[in-house]
Amino acid sequence: MSSLPRRVKSEAKVLTSEDNELPSFLDSSSESEEEEEAWEPKSKIAKRPRLPKKNEAKPKKAAAPRSAVARKKVKKVAIKEEMDVSLPVAPAEDNRIQLLKPKEEDVGTKPETLHQKPVVPKKTQINSFQGKNVKSLESDEKPSTSVPIVGNQVKHEKSEDLAFDEPPFKKIKSTTCPEGRPVKNLGGNKVKEEFEMNWDIVQVLSEITNVEPWVCANLIRLFQEENTIPFIARYRKELINNLEADALREVQQTLEELRTVAKKTHTMIQKLKKEGKLSGCLLTALLNCRTLEELDHVNPMELNLFSYIRPNTKGLSTIQEVEAGVQHILADMFAKDKVTLDFIRQLCQQRYICIQSALAKMSSKSGNEKDIDKFQLYHEFSCNIKNIQHHQILAINRGENLKILTVKVNIPDGVKNEFCWWCVNERWRPKQFLKAELMRILRNSVEDAYKRLIYPLLCREFRSKLTSDAEKESVMMFGRNLRQLLLTSPVRGRTLMGVDPGYKHGCKLAIISPTSQILHTDVVYLHSGQGFCEAEKIKRLLLQFNCSTVVIGNGTACRETEAYFADLIMKKYFAPLDVVYCIVSEAGASIYSVSPEASKEMPDLDPNLRSAVSIARRVQDPLAELVKIEPKHIGVGMYQHDVSQTLLKATLDSVVEECVSFVGVDINICSEILLRHIAGLNANRAKNIIEWREKNGPFINREQLKEVKGLGPKSFQQCAGFIRFNQEYIKTFCSNKKTESGSHTVLTKAGAQGKKKSKPTMCVSHQPNPLDQTCIHPESYSIAMRFLSFIGGNTNEIGKADMQQKVNAVIQKEGLEGTAKRLNTTVHTLQLIIDGLTQPEGFDIRTDFDKPDFKRSIVCFEDLCVGAVLTGKVENATPFGVFVDIGVGKAGLIPVRNITEAKLSKVKQRRSLGLGPGERVEVKVLNVDIPRLRITLDLIRVL
Repeated sequence: MSSLPRRVKSEAKVLTSEDNELPSFLDSSSESEEEEEAWEPKSKIAKRPRLPKKNEAKPKKAAAPRSAVARKKVKKVAIKEEMDVSLPVAPAEDNRIQLLKPKEEDVGTKPETLHQKPVVPKKTQINSFQGKNVKSLESDEKPSTSVPIVGNQVKHEKSEDLAFDEPPFKKIKSTTCPEGRPVKNLGGNKVKEEFEMNWDIVQVLSEITNVEPWVCANLIRLFQEENTIPFIARYRKELINNLEADALREVQQTLEELRTVAKKTHTMIQKLKKEGKLSGCLLTALLNCRTLEELDHVNPMELNLFSYIRPNTKGLSTIQEVEAGVQHILADMFAKDKVTLDFIRQLCQQRYICIQSALAKMSSKSGNEKDIDKFQLYHEFSCNIKNIQHHQILAINRGENLKILTVKVNIPDGVKNEFCWWCVNERWRPKQFLKAELMRILRNSVEDAYKRLIYPLLCREFRSKLTSDAEKESVMMFGRNLRQLLLTSPVRGRTLMGVDPGYKHGCKLAIISPTSQILHTDVVYLHSGQGFCEAEKIKRLLLQFNCSTVVIGNGTACRETEAYFADLIMKKYFAPLDVVYCIVSEAGASIYSVSPEASKEMPDLDPNLRSAVSIARRVQDPLAELVKIEPKHIGVGMYQHDVSQTLLKATLDSVVEECVSFVGVDINICSEILLRHIAGLNANRAKNIIEWREKNGPFINREQLKEVKGLGPKSFQQCAGFIRFNQEYIKTFCSNKKTESGSHTVLTKAGAQGKKKSKPTMCVSHQPNPLDQTCIHPESYSIAMRFLSFIGGNTNEIGKADMQQKVNAVIQKEGLEGTAKRLNTTVHTLQLIIDGLTQPEGFDIRTDFDKPDFKRSIVCFEDLCVGAVLTGKVENATPFGVFVDIGVGKAGLIPVRNITEAKLSKVKQRRSLGLGPGERVEVKVLNVDIPRLRITLDLIRVL
């Protein structure tokens, strides 16, 4: 080692080679072949392990740019990179030796043995579509879509254009289907991003999400134009190939992740440029990064070893200490080299990597036995990381956080042996031959890099990837459960009694009218020896308000309260009323009862009684009531506290917006809270709409929304299609107003009054428009009127049988595509217009979803027996199964393996074979575990 400085000049010649090189102080041109020592792994193996070298040809060079400007830019970059290459310099007086990376063209690429495709230059053009381009139609409106009709059939009173099936319909590589091609293209697949990288964001987004490139390109532009997911899912389907809302959310989240990588990359580039450390190859490596993990491991280009030597400093004074320091520096280089890391990751893909958990020693002595028993399945657990379920990862993580479990990732020794051999003999093998002691330093450095840096890095990466995937899947399932719950069919036309059960403080009662007005509130004490006396009060109230439906919250004392009412009903105590009851989740009701919104809505009511009102309204109109509560408090999934709260909130808020928008709201009677969740609106715009309504009276048509402060053209475009108008109410109001004033103003100029003009002057019609009661977007009104003229109909027939007959006659004769061509529009737009014209007034998509399960009697847990066939309602869906309320006070579990496609009806079938909260099912009891209060069920069919 002491003679190292004398060899530097000869080493400088060696380092000018283009092949992979070790740092110069390990290389020597004076060694002979006889002194070479080929390194073998410590464990004895018959043959050196190698990755298969199939198709090991060098990557083809990218095609030269077509334009002269592009060729000039490429030439410029090539010259700059060549000038930026760090050349080794022989030390003069300071005896410094540079540590140089292996050949620079390897930076940012994988070894040939990994069969990695070369990085595509960012100037490479991507074909807009596969096959022939489709000319955009010359329609006088923006694309507005719905699911097309098969053949010449017209859908009757049922809209299937809503993105409510689950899970995301992503894999759409449909090159043969005409709907697999865009009807309109927003400008090709080339998208201009704020931060340019060496990869095309459209292509990468397509690879990650498995969505076609042209769809990704259109989505990026739609999101850039601030279009909301509900608006895109309903009115821009030809641009997204009928993607569902869940898939749109996943594309949006992935797009944000890629933009975060690009932004951080350019921030790092500016920092390195300012410090004077940015070379051409380092710039290329940074711009090739696609993930934050890759960005964190871009290797620095050079290290100065001798700057760390201090003769009188502990740790740097002896040759052994210097050697140890050299090994640490080399290990750090190896652990940050992208090619090396890509090789070990690819190697792990081909081997059995497992995650293991065990009961922690400390928890077995001092832990809570109840908590420890919850993780009994994971006390001695081992599973391949490729096969482990998402809920298992979340459970293991929770046990580890509670210090009940210890978790580790097990990578076999064969991976280490093969990796070390490859590093020494291929990736980091010097051009010239080294002495035995220098080869030993290389071997020790590789082993040290693997044990101390690479192995822990791989473990962190595996855990992080498993957790991230589990969180995303869990959040998506929460979203599907929430959607199903929000779309529970409302119970209209009934007077309801809401019951918030309790022991010491009694059961709170609230009776509400069919229009959600509070008629009476009270407190009864059913479980303190006064049950018989209180029965008279309950009977008197039910008879007084002609109420035959009781809604019981599922909180404390729910089971006893249910048994109390079931006993009275079976004895016909409430005759002549035929009373039924149902159980409803009260999750979040107590939180809402003390919120400012509840105080504003029910100022004179005690918070305890407000919860009873909320419970009753959850049956009467679930959507309108549940939107008042923060989605995460509704209780629609497991492990919701173990996932990213930011991702959870964004997804659930998006689902609420989707549900409220697709159901639609009557602008003249809906609450401010409900308006906030319409696509394109927010708290301020909703408040301004309510203020406008209070000041000017009811809205007459959609166009009047343009008069509202803060609601510009973009907001109007996003929200207009989801806002409804009761035409009978509007006609009555306009008739009365005309009688009072003696004349009717047709047009007004918005913003003409007042000191400040909040909006530009425009003419807004004050006449009712029958199309405003439909799901047809205002941008398609002109086409709708042409279609009405074509079929010989008029707006007075909207939603009536005559309209249905006229539409059927024309479609059967002309066909859907022929009619769309005649009207110069798309099939999707025409289908949406047909839906809007033929659906009856007041059509509600929730009528196709399940209603609450009303019953008159109760079954005890002990009454269950194996083989019994029961009906129940899905309470919750998880990755491992579905929980069903079968009326025994404890939900039973249908394992996911028992939910097969054959057991689902054609109407209920979903691509995930999943069930959602609120759906009624017929089940068979497979097992009853009384000590553990567990019931295992088998799904017979969906009712």
